[in-house]
Amino acid sequence: MPADPAKVAEVDRRLEAWAHEISLFPPEWAGDFAGFQFGRAVVLQHPGAADLERLVVAGKLLVAENAIDDCYCEDYGGSPIGLGGRLIIAQSALDPLHTADGYQQQWHEGLGTDAPLRSYADAIQSYRDIATPSQVTRFVHDMARLHLGYLAEGSWAQTRTTPPVWQYLVMRQFNNFRPCLSLVDAVDGYELPEPLYSRPEVQRVTALACNAATLVNDLYSFTKEMAADEHHLNLPVVIAVEERCGLKDAFLKAVDIHNEIMHAFEDEAAAVATGGPLLARYTTGLAAWVAGNHEWHHTNTYRYSLPNYW
Repeated sequence: MPADPAKVAEVDRRLEAWAHEISLFPPEWAGDFAGFQFGRAVVLQHPGAADLERLVVAGKLLVAENAIDDCYCEDYGGSPIGLGGRLIIAQSALDPLHTADGYQQQWHEGLGTDAPLRSYADAIQSYRDIATPSQVTRFVHDMARLHLGYLAEGSWAQTRTTPPVWQYLVMRQFNNFRPCLSLVDAVDGYELPEPLYSRPEVQRVTALACNAATLVNDLYSFTKEMAADEHHLNLPVVIAVEERCGLKDAFLKAVDIHNEIMHAFEDEAAAVATGGPLLARYTTGLAAWVAGNHEWHHTNTYRYSLPNYW
């Protein structure tokens, strides 16, 4: 389903106003902010959103996650050197420090001095306003998983290591879009209770959805990443090294891996959905997010383009 242009425009307007309110980025970053199409992303990914405010909250979290990734890890001054120290403070913006009063105040002031930390702290507060405590805890845990994935990728970059494909896929299960998919029930206005969410088959279909969505990013980012750094780690690159093949063959193998994971998600999600209306609603939300994510990558030509390998 196409994204409602009026809804996209309003979400974008509110997100840009919020970014200016917390002084998130300097004026020269405005083009990248607009080019990312945050509003269009969340409208596509959450077609069942209960209201506009919940889409804006999802957008704030998406903006904040990208700010930390860009500023701490990659594009805007990020580096693997010292990354762990920066990320543990970032995690505390989501999972607050509880300590002696004087140091508590220093921590609070420290969060306010850094724009990405301000975005994390403000976005998670907005999420607390619309989600249950259990949903917030789930999201905070998934952000810790994301940060662990950042550290693994950063350590390989620092040591110039190209891991085996299976190890790369482990990293990508942590450094992936799972925090975004953690929101699907809250954004749609209900809660999948923890006893259901924790069931192994539900955890498996959640992981499959997240992995399929994230490998879409590997495929659509490939051209841009190779132009900037031919040694940048992505699934086609690690396949090419391991199998000693060209990038075209490696890319097509990566497509096959994505497709296998996606088919497993579709088949197993259909089985999980038979477990009751809440599970059916949840798996529908996962599938909608994955589809919206693919559409956003496919149509966001400012950021992405596939190689001409067909």
